[in-house]
Amino acid sequence: MSVLVAFSVTPLGVGEGVGEIVADAIRVVRDSGLPNKTDSMFTTIEGDSWEEVMAVVQRAVEAVAARAPRVSTVIKADVRPGVTDAMTQKVAAVERYLVKAEQQP
Repeated sequence: MSVLVAFSVTPLGVGEGVGEIVADAIRVVRDSGLPNKTDSMFTTIEGDSWEEVMAVVQRAVEAVAARAPRVSTVIKADVRPGVTDAMTQKVAAVERYLVKAEQQP
């Protein structure tokens, strides 16, 4: 089973510069060993079970909460039995469609 979770963790009440605190959350994700990708809005992680992925999200939130009086978290999940490597396969499928469309007159 593939469990993809895209999430953001925002420290509140610490001023405008939050990058150093957010880095603590990303460190937790990277240390988890799960496939992950971070962009300017979200971090996406993939695991084999809901429990595995959400445990990492919880630890990331806790890392931010250790340095901020309040934490805002946004979570989006895609749970799909029978699929592996969804994080890269979903993007690859879209890329194939884009190439196919470019080749048509």
